[in-house]
Amino acid sequence: MSNIALITGASSGIGAEFARYHASKGGDVILVARREEALNLLKAELEESSKISAHVHAADLGAAGAADQLYETVKTAGQQVNILINNAGFGGHGVHTERDLAEEMAMIDLNVKALVTLTYLFAKDMAARGGGKILNVGSTAGFMPGPLQSVYFATKAFVNSYSQAVDQELKSKGVSCSVLAPGYVETEFAQVASLEGTDLVKKGATAKEVAQFGYDAMMRGQLVSINDKQLSFLMNWMIPLLPRRTVLKMVNKMQAK
Repeated sequence: MSNIALITGASSGIGAEFARYHASKGGDVILVARREEALNLLKAELEESSKISAHVHAADLGAAGAADQLYETVKTAGQQVNILINNAGFGGHGVHTERDLAEEMAMIDLNVKALVTLTYLFAKDMAARGGGKILNVGSTAGFMPGPLQSVYFATKAFVNSYSQAVDQELKSKGVSCSVLAPGYVETEFAQVASLEGTDLVKKGATAKEVAQFGYDAMMRGQLVSINDKQLSFLMNWMIPLLPRRTVLKMVNKMQAK
C-alpha cells in the first residue's frame, strides 16, 4: 500500500527533518524545493539509511503555475500522495512600506497561493479516495499582527484559519488538515528574513524537534499544534485577551534591532 509523503521546502531545516522522520517509519517521500543538489543529497541519504524510495522535484513554488505543474508531474508519474506537508515559506524583516513590494508579493505567492493550490489539488484526490493527511506549517506568528514582519505574520494567520476550515469540511471524507505553529526554530529562516539581532531569534527549538512534534500531531489528527507549552498558553490564553495596541507594541519591540 502506498505511503508517500510530499514535502515542500525539503532541502533543509524542518522540511528535511520531516523527510527523515517519515522515511524512518518506512514511508517513501517526494522532496520539493528550489535547490536540486541539496535534494539529491537528501534523497541519497534517505534511500541508504531507511531503504525507501525518494523522488526529487526541483521547483520554485512561488513562481506562477509552479504548484499546478508539480501536481501534474506527480500525477503523471503515478505517485499517490497520502501525506502532504506544506512547509515551504519565507519571511522578511522591515517596515512594510520600506521593503521591496515584489518581495512582499513573492511571500504571499509562496506562503499562501502555493499552499492553497497544493492543498486544494491533493486534498481533492484524498477525499475521492476516502483518506489522507495534510500538515500546513504555520507559525505562532499567525496568532497576532506582526509589525516589522507585517506580511509574513498575515500569511501565517491565513494558514491558521484556512487549514482549520478545510479540516472541518473534509473530515467526514477521511481527510485531516492540521496546522503546526512553532515559535522560533533554529534554521536558515532568521538569516533569510534578516532577523539576526532581534529578541525573536535569541533561542529556539531544533528543526528535528519541531518536525517530529508536528508530524506526530498530524498523525493524531490534531487541529493546531504549538511545540512549546509556554508559547501555547501565551497564544491561546494571553494574546487574545490583551489590548491590541499592547500586542502590537510587544511584537514591535521583540522584532526591533
